[in-house]
Amino acid sequence: MESKFMQVLGWVATVTAMAMYFSYIPQISHNLNGDKGDWLQPLVAGINCSLWVTYGFMKKPKRDWPIVVANSPGIFFGLFAFATAI
Repeated sequence: MESKFMQVLGWVATVTAMAMYFSYIPQISHNLNGDKGDWLQPLVAGINCSLWVTYGFMKKPKRDWPIVVANSPGIFFGLFAFATAI
């Protein structure tokens, strides 16, 4: 039972993390419309997600897919929000 709970918890956390990175879409929209937002937090998020995705892919003996999936959108949305804010 505990193993099943941990698996469900991992995937719920994955979905929540992805939702957090998709929440950059309104900031990106504002940035593109000329109302520039903060650039530092999205840059740090993009770098952080890049490191976590690398960790998830390189983890042995097997890849950690929840970490990879959860952080992949953060690379794109974080770096895109950063690029549009400068």
